[in-house]
Amino acid sequence: MNGMMNGSLMGGMMLTMALGTLLMVVLVVVGIVALVRTTGVGTWVGRDDPVRILQERFARGEIDHEEYQERRATLQQRH
Repeated sequence: MNGMMNGSLMGGMMLTMALGTLLMVVLVVVGIVALVRTTGVGTWVGRDDPVRILQERFARGEIDHEEYQERRATLQQRH
């Protein structure tokens, strides 16, 4: 009878440790996903956005209105 209690107790401890490990892995993954979403890593938002670059070049006077319209139409056709 004493042997059964130890086996049951040991199984419960192993289950608790497994669930704790799983919870830690889930928390790490959720943390990484939240970090990526808040920093914008992997998105086209920001300086790498082709339309934004085109708008900046137009605003600085590097290209005229006609060239801006042509390039913008080209970029919109691709997406």
